[in-house]
Parts: sequence; structure tokens; C-alpha cells
Amino acid sequence: MKTSIQSVKGTREFYPEDMAIHQWLYGKIREVSELFGYQEYDGPFLEKIELYAAKSGEELVKEQSFVFPDRNNELITLRPELTPSLARMIAQKQGELVFPARWWSFGPFWRYERPQKGRTREFFQWNIDQIGANSPEADAEMIGICAAFLKSVGLSPAEVIILVNDRQLMDQEIAAMGIAEEKRKGVSKLIDRKDKLRPIEWDQAVLDEGFSADQLSYLKDLLNNKDLWQKSSSMTRMFEVLKLMGAADYVRYDPNIVRGLDYYTGVVFEAWDAGAEGRAVLGGGHYDNLVGDVGGNPLPGVGFAMGDVMISLVLEKYGKLPEVNLYDSAILVTVFDDSLRDVSMELASEIRSSSVRCICYSDPGKLQKQLKYADRLGMAAALVIGPDEAQEGNVTIKDLKNHTQKTVRRTQVQAELQQILARS
Repeated sequence: MKTSIQSVKGTREFYPEDMAIHQWLYGKIREVSELFGYQEYDGPFLEKIELYAAKSGEELVKEQSFVFPDRNNELITLRPELTPSLARMIAQKQGELVFPARWWSFGPFWRYERPQKGRTREFFQWNIDQIGANSPEADAEMIGICAAFLKSVGLSPAEVIILVNDRQLMDQEIAAMGIAEEKRKGVSKLIDRKDKLRPIEWDQAVLDEGFSADQLSYLKDLLNNKDLWQKSSSMTRMFEVLKLMGAADYVRYDPNIVRGLDYYTGVVFEAWDAGAEGRAVLGGGHYDNLVGDVGGNPLPGVGFAMGDVMISLVLEKYGKLPEVNLYDSAILVTVFDDSLRDVSMELASEIRSSSVRCICYSDPGKLQKQLKYADRLGMAAALVIGPDEAQEGNVTIKDLKNHTQKTVRRTQVQAELQQILARS
């Protein structure tokens, strides 16, 4: 027996039913993005690794990127994220663009991670950003887009909640602990690891970084302070705007949210499955320096990214994925025998001219086999032109959903099909 060749570890395969769900998700993303006035774009799949080296963090560059030398020995990577590419694209045409720019994208990405439930090495990701706005209102709009998407796919605040924080606010509070500026980034990384370690392990990790027991106690109190946001006028305004947008029910303040990527400078947020052992389904935040860092004039921005794998698992968990039938509004034209093949093909073409999906069966054969094929695919109707129908200019229509049939003039077929499709 020959050994079949397996797919590459961590990659994706989309069978037709999977692809239908994928396209449904893409449609929801497009619908919400365009509702808020965002334009679709995309960047290259290949990038120079140096684009990520400065701002995305060492873990992403050294451990999670697929890096290889090209023929000039320049290090190239399959893109692990899109925001740095976006910043470079904005910088390249900065003088020609209208700001604030509202852009969104949905495309493939790659990260060299250990494949597990909810995490693959190849995935699709929704990226949406507003570049050139620097206000609590812009931050609120981005979080409001998250809430609008969750609502559009049927996820309630009891199922998925958006947790928000502000890095500037946290930096102020951490500075008050007497921690030197060069060590504050390490505190953010410790906070980001908190949910990955047991409490006793996390406490020890903080102490191992050189912090005192008093600083550890202060930090733990800080991370339990759910009213900390009230110290920030910008966060207070952001929550007011979210209430005006009707999105406040989806949003909650959480000082434990800091985000792992180095380029965030202000508000950060993540949407989490609110159920037991829930995980983040999207994340993003405010950044001030990315466009300037890649050669443009400094521009602020805010955005988020959502991978298709985890959101699909959450939608499945809560029963929100649609039941997809690719053929529920399709018609089969049967082929009685070789002598009537052309008649069937011509009829199928007529039906398609009315923008109705139609299959003409590939080979003549037993009618029962053809009807079984249509029934297994869940098609709406099957049409039969046998010798009697062909001679008299008729077509027999079998309504496969209601298990009825009728013979009509060929000129009436389109109207009859429209009635069947309206009922299906």
C-alpha cells in the first residue's frame, strides 16, 4: 500500500463546507468594516524580517516567524502580522493619502508555533486600523467595531467580552512603584504572562526579575483595581463614547490587559471567550510611532487583529455558525440519454441566464441515480426532459424539498423555479 503524503504540519485545508463557513465569516467582516467606512487593502505575503525586528518583539521575530534567506542571502519571512506592513505602506504614500485613513484586510498569515486547538501555523486574520487619529473617540470607534462584529455573528456579552486597559495609565502607576524606566517594559511582559502561570509561579517570576516583596504586593493590588480607569480622563471619555455607540455592554476594564507586542503605547484591548477556560479571540490597541519608525512622518494609529481559527471555535462552541448548504438554491437538469443531452444542456444554460445556480448532469444514466445525486446535495429541484417532454415542448419539475412534481411548458420553467426557490 502506498503511503499518502501528509499535509505540512499546522497548515489548513478548506473542504467545500469549510470554505463556505470561511466565506460567511469574510462576509461578516466585510459588512462590519464597510459599515464603519473602512476601505479594504492588503500587503505582501513576504517581508524582510527587519520590518518586525524593531517593534514586534523578540519572541515574534526569533521564535514565531518563518524566516529564510533569499538568493541574495537577505532574510525574508512569511508575514506573521500586518501592522508593520501597513505602517510602511502608509509611509510610502503619506503625502497622497487622506487622513485619518480607515483600512481593513482579511488574508493569510504564518507563525511557527506549536499547533494545538485554536492555534495553527497558517491562519487567516482580520486587520482593521485607523491611521492619523489620536483621540479617545478613535479608540472607542475601534472597540465599537469589535462589539458590532460580535453582535453581527450572534455572540452576546455573556459569551464574549472585550477587556480594555491603557498602557500610559499603567506606566504611570508602575513608575509610582519606584521602578526605573528601563525596567518598566519587563513589568509589562510579566503582566502579559500572568494568565499563563500559576499564582505562586508568577510571584516568583516577579521576584526573580529583581523586584522587592513590597513592589510585588503593590503590583498585585494594581492588577486587582478594576476602578483604576477612572484616574484617566481619556479612558473616562472612551467609555462615554462606547455608551453612546451602544457598545458598553460588551466592554469591561481590566488592568491585566497589556498586550505582548512592543509597539502599543496607549489603549489596549482583547476580546475573550467569557466561558470557562476561555481564550482571547482578538486583540489590538493604540500605537504612536510605527509610521515614523519605518521612514514616514509620525502618525498615531489604533487597530486590532482577529484570527479566523479561534473565532470559529468560539462560534461553534456557542452554536453560532450557520448551517451551510451550497446547493439549497441550485437546480439539477437531468440527462435522459445521449440523444437528449444537448436539449438538457441548452435548458441548463437558459436557467443560468436568470442567475439561478444550475448543474447539468455529466453523463446520461439511470434517472434514479441522478435524482439521488440531487437529493444528497440538498438541491431545490430537478428537471427531467424525456422523449415525451421533448416532443411536446414540456419539462417535468421535481420539487425535492416538498416531494412533489408537475409537468409544465418549457416557457413556464423559469417562473415555476422562482416559486420553488422562494419556498426553499
